[in-house]
Amino acid sequence: MGWSTVKQRLECPKDKDARYDNTSWCNRDLIPIPLDRRTYGIWSYVGYWTVSGSNISAWSIGSTLLAFGLSPQQAIGVVVLGGLLTGVLAVACGWMGANHHIGFTVSSRFSWGMRGSYFPVLLRVFLACIWFGIQAFWGGQATRVAIGALIPGFAHMPNSFSPSSHLQTNDFIGLVIWLSLFVPGILIKPERLQIPFVICFFLFCSCCVGLLIWCATPTLIIRLLFHQPAMAPNVGWAFMFGITSVLGAWGGGTIGQSDWTRYAKTRHSPTPSQLIASPVTISVTAVLGIIVTSAAVDVLGGGIIWNPIMLLAAIQDYYESSSAARAGVFFAGLGLVASQLSISVVLNSISCGMDMAGLWPKYINIRRGAYIMAIIGIAIQPWQLLSTATKFLSVMGGFGVFLAPATGILLADYHLVRRHKLKISHLYIGDSASIYWFDHGFNWRSFLTFGMASWPLLPGLVATVNKTKDDTDERYDGWVRLYNLTFLVGLVMAFVLFYTLNLLFPVRGLGEESPFLDSISASGGQSQGSLTGADLESDKIQAEVSVSQQY
Repeated sequence: MGWSTVKQRLECPKDKDARYDNTSWCNRDLIPIPLDRRTYGIWSYVGYWTVSGSNISAWSIGSTLLAFGLSPQQAIGVVVLGGLLTGVLAVACGWMGANHHIGFTVSSRFSWGMRGSYFPVLLRVFLACIWFGIQAFWGGQATRVAIGALIPGFAHMPNSFSPSSHLQTNDFIGLVIWLSLFVPGILIKPERLQIPFVICFFLFCSCCVGLLIWCATPTLIIRLLFHQPAMAPNVGWAFMFGITSVLGAWGGGTIGQSDWTRYAKTRHSPTPSQLIASPVTISVTAVLGIIVTSAAVDVLGGGIIWNPIMLLAAIQDYYESSSAARAGVFFAGLGLVASQLSISVVLNSISCGMDMAGLWPKYINIRRGAYIMAIIGIAIQPWQLLSTATKFLSVMGGFGVFLAPATGILLADYHLVRRHKLKISHLYIGDSASIYWFDHGFNWRSFLTFGMASWPLLPGLVATVNKTKDDTDERYDGWVRLYNLTFLVGLVMAFVLFYTLNLLFPVRGLGEESPFLDSISASGGQSQGSLTGADLESDKIQAEVSVSQQY
């Protein structure tokens, strides 16, 4: 078997009778989604957002705000406002997917250049790997709690790891078991995930409602929500930092909304769920987390347990592993395990897999990219990031330093500079014939904007992450306060700067449109073969015909 044969077998699979080629810019997961794969209606996207908003992340965002010093009322205000802003951003960022059926990976090419697009893609791959690692570790802990309810000895297994590692032996075993469940989930095609959405949502909701019934009475809920004071030294800035944390936690999901809206049956199918289901599910889950976390302090005594997984373990210990407590903890633990499986597939493996496919389309598709992400995500040791509530919030907010400018660039370019008009065919051409080639494949406007919008936020990030309880240095207070507004400041700065640069230095091809010539339209569009720059002129007539067939 020759090397050329081996390389051919390693190439990504193609559809039967495919009219596209696996190239440096194209494969099955990167082409505009054809009509027969657009399976997501309004209720499908409601399912998507219930999974995205009803999970441990949303629960922990709300409850960790209590540990950060906000009162329950203030924390509720943070998650409601943050959820609303998340929904608006999701609509704005997902419009290109519903309109042109392309994802973030391909969309980055018209803003950053064909070669320059590797930068935002690599940035999102890096962040997705970190986020997956966090979700996977939570999934492993949830698995450990569920097994510990069946086998009490497992819950208190002696630890053989160093205390400085912040990793327990039973957590590691749970992580291995959870990963063995996660890997088969990657095999499910994105357009066939609706039923798993519903199952995981109801399992997680059952866990949340069960915890609420266990710990809270109407009188206790009223007392907790309206009579518990704030402990933060500066409530205003703590409030803004909370909003930054919410936007930072879901920022990767909003900037990559087109990864999912490209599966929409109609252009407006995703919008109701983005504007309604998104803020509602995030807010309700976070509020439940706030109530249960606060009420559990009165029931169990001791300090705030901001992680629902640790709360389940504490419940089992409090009731001395009674049969009733173990049964409740086991079924609640299953809900958390299912939630972590679904959120890791939905928000991590699919989007990150497609981003990795954009780095090497000929040999990496969504599925292969998801496997690579899983390896990297575990290798970063996410248990170190989650060692304290304050550090957790710092990490979540830190994501916004880089995501916010990238989001501002994307929104300004698509909605204002290009006004929703794209030459789709040129997004798959890797030479100067493409209007998105810019200067040697790079759009310097995006890189300059990114640098100018992100650097003012970096000193505040460093100061926030490194700050200790005894740190009284006020030299960085101004930077920290600016950093507390990370996502809003970074997005607005990038939006204005990028639009201004394009007014001063216009790019070519504005207002021009064309379809993806190589895809097969569901109505029987003809193949154009392997598209290159030299083919464009001869294909112009067929392009006009294909527009009506594909869109």
